[in-house]
Amino acid sequence: MIRRRFLAVLLAALPGVAPATTPLRLLMIERQGCPHCRSWLREIGPGYAESPQGRRAPLVRIDLDGPFPDGLALARHPWLTPTFILVDGGREIARIEGYPGARHFYPLLDRMMLDAEN
Repeated sequence: MIRRRFLAVLLAALPGVAPATTPLRLLMIERQGCPHCRSWLREIGPGYAESPQGRRAPLVRIDLDGPFPDGLALARHPWLTPTFILVDGGREIARIEGYPGARHFYPLLDRMMLDAEN
């Protein structure tokens, strides 16, 4: 038990690692060569981890062809890239299909996070 707590504290102190108490994750479903994925990675990606949304729902990048994390419960298999899926403890809360552009991404994600609270 003490080792687990120590490991959790140690991991939480590392940059880019979310605390174990953060059940929310933002899955980015992408595929190689996707121009909209590259746009997101260029426009949003560099600052996402340090944003309030990124601290609350750390990003997990997944290839469209998988593998997907074990125990993941999605409403349906993603087919469009990028698809951003907000998951709470492995269960899908909401998704954004496609990249709406830098101007609209965070407002849509904020709305998804509000839905997650309810």
